[in-house]
Amino acid sequence: MSGYETEGTAGRHDEERTFAALPPAPGSAFARTWWGRAWLKALEDTALDNQQLKQGRRHARQGAVGAVSVRPGRITAVVKDRDGTAYRSDVLLQELSEEEWDRLLDLAVDSAGHIAALLDRDMPPHLVEDAAAAGLELLPGIGDLDPECGCESWDHCPHTAALCYQVARLLDEDPFVLLLMRGRGERAVLDELQERSASRATGAGSGADGPAAPAAGVSAREAFAARDILPPLPAPPALPSVPGEPPSLDTETDPEPGVDAAALEFLAADAAVRAHRMLAEALAPGHERQPVEADLTPGQDAVRLVATGTPTSSIATRLAAGSGRRRTDLEPAARAWRVGGAPALAALEEEWAPEPEALARAKAQLAQAWEGAEPRPALRPAGAGRWTVVGAEAQLRLAVDGRWWACRKERDRWVPAGPSDPDPAAALAAVLAAGED
Repeated sequence: MSGYETEGTAGRHDEERTFAALPPAPGSAFARTWWGRAWLKALEDTALDNQQLKQGRRHARQGAVGAVSVRPGRITAVVKDRDGTAYRSDVLLQELSEEEWDRLLDLAVDSAGHIAALLDRDMPPHLVEDAAAAGLELLPGIGDLDPECGCESWDHCPHTAALCYQVARLLDEDPFVLLLMRGRGERAVLDELQERSASRATGAGSGADGPAAPAAGVSAREAFAARDILPPLPAPPALPSVPGEPPSLDTETDPEPGVDAAALEFLAADAAVRAHRMLAEALAPGHERQPVEADLTPGQDAVRLVATGTPTSSIATRLAAGSGRRRTDLEPAARAWRVGGAPALAALEEEWAPEPEALARAKAQLAQAWEGAEPRPALRPAGAGRWTVVGAEAQLRLAVDGRWWACRKERDRWVPAGPSDPDPAAALAAVLAAGED
């Protein structure tokens, strides 16, 4: 039993529990345990008005919520405004039906881990996932928390929001409070679990005519032979029109030391965009024939994040440091990435010495690339596998895969300025044309 619970309620454990008013909680997280945090996430993910939630969180922090009464389908408390005006606030939550309770209890008995934890008066977090897979929602979803308040607000007001935040602290102490809200108290649940567990153990041991016969199975040969008559797989999901919105980490609670909330939001937004792109590629015809992308190194991924996202200056500085680059080197690297991804970045930053045979082939390509009417630019060797165009801010670089990159000079650096091409003349033409515009 929770230390917050008032005296005189234990006898009505399955009908109603009342918890004394909790002290203010300035500057600390509202929930410490998995159950408390899960309740808050469900509340914040389904709220229609985040401003009301913020005001409610502030009320709860300041200790404005009185004793909380919890009974099936309803939580109640008196909540005070800053001016001392008190309002009775109720939040209603749909109870599980008898059929749903029957399925939930069977599910718990079916899992040795679940029933052992529950009979030990511990609510296992995986129970929520397993229940959801069976079509039973323990945590509230959109529209599940129905507010009623004396302030006569039509939706969640700061008072009902404060009550919900206070419930998160109660769940820290005793997650069985959630089951009471869904219709049954701790004692009733545990008694029913013990009865079902004992009945199942007795029934499994013997039948009316002696020991129970082993359950009939299907031979491996028969199961394999039936593979072609199985129902077809369901249709793949439809591609959303845009990537999902990342969660907002804008709360009144300061993050833990060393945690950069802005950086986490930036990474979450990037993950949503990448997931959307990967799903689009997976749903495209012929996707199974597409080459698998190589894993990026931390240095490459830092450049990709800058090239494809919009990091703040502080995040870009962290990415530069984490990738071993100076801040001034990160933007040219990002421009190269936008042109051609990791291969373009390698053309910018990596220098390699072609073998004599590869170098001979490259020189032959350069000699033949401008045969015909097109004038051949004057090329001057500028290092291993590199040739600079005389009289122009352009350079050709040979990549390890035999393709050519045309680079433009920017602040004493040669930066890839167009896609690679197996033909050096084609690669250079686009860059020279752009320079003339």
